[in-house]
Amino acid sequence: MLPVASVYPAVATLLQDTQRVRNTLAMKIYLAGPLFSDAERNFLDIVAARLRAEGFDVFVPHEQFAEQKFMRSDGDAAADEVYAVDLAGVMGANAVLAWLDGTQVDDGTAVEIGIFSRLAAQDPARYKGIIGLSTDMRVARRKGLVPADGINLFVVGAIRASGEVVWSVDEAVAALIRLRDRP
Repeated sequence: MLPVASVYPAVATLLQDTQRVRNTLAMKIYLAGPLFSDAERNFLDIVAARLRAEGFDVFVPHEQFAEQKFMRSDGDAAADEVYAVDLAGVMGANAVLAWLDGTQVDDGTAVEIGIFSRLAAQDPARYKGIIGLSTDMRVARRKGLVPADGINLFVVGAIRASGEVVWSVDEAVAALIRLRDRP
């Protein structure tokens, strides 16, 4: 008896599409990056919109609060709340997309990469990996010329332990799809 998919190619396509949708719906992305200026938050919003258009569920730290906690002087209470909310976001994600632009990787982004790197090492079926995104021409000029392309070696090592560094949003989306589709 022939498999249904060989007799009815439309069924095979439907089954593939169903699996792709199921994988996409299950894939939760933690979008890490600096968020201290309007320009930084706007870029993260653009990337989040693109990922959502691709069907990913995206956790964006600055979207989690009605007002920016880091603009107030609540001291320890604000820090504790931001840490708890963002840690839950990291731990609830299947992958991290970490925006690496700048003269050095944002310190909060580096922490998020480090936490997720350990989660991915302990449970790679659940925590698929990290994609580092660099669109910064200062870094791109060094691509292939210096170790880790001039990005902090420890940070790049943590990323490469379960993922890769890419150089455009399109490449980041493609890399996340590869992670999503990996068994």
